Amino acid sequence: MAAAAPGWLPLADVARGCLACPELAATRRHVVVGDVPAGGRPRLALVGEAPGATEDETGRPFVGRSGALLDQLLAEAGLDRAGAAVLNVVKCRPPGNRTPKAPEVARCSGWLRRQLELLDPPVVVALGLSAAKWFLGPRTVLAQVRARPHLVDGRAVWATYHPSAAIRFGPNGAPRAGLLADLTAVAGSLS
Repeated sequence: MAAAAPGWLPLADVARGCLACPELAATRRHVVVGDVPAGGRPRLALVGEAPGATEDETGRPFVGRSGALLDQLLAEAGLDRAGAAVLNVVKCRPPGNRTPKAPEVARCSGWLRRQLELLDPPVVVALGLSAAKWFLGPRTVLAQVRARPHLVDGRAVWATYHPSAAIRFGPNGAPRAGLLADLTAVAGSLS
């Protein structure tokens, strides 16, 4: 279904009715398709794991505590969220915010793949291990791949910490510092 969508709006309309993952479809409030810039091609795409409770409630990605921290760190790094696409690997909230299961990721992959084809961002920031594995493979170790771009399907993919890890480890923790450093490097690569 996703591959046949001719544009963002038709893709979003079809995605909102997806029932491919019965457990997720039964417990979600919204399919969180993603946010895209109002004016054309995004400078970058920010890709997370899956929606959390606030995202499921609102239908928008990264609007809870993780989103607030992401917005703050983007601003500190000199990046404007308004110029970015904000997406997730899985479009529905897993019950209890558990990590998406491999079959759920597989069933949802077509949506993200088509989003990236349609939006064609030159740079992708994979936020967290689940997103990094989607782009770089199942044996990815975040500590070994972050802090530099990887060429994937003709675009630079930067893997970094998820904002929720930065929250868990606190304001002086390594994930927050690493996320800010990586976002700053991404901003430098876009200059």
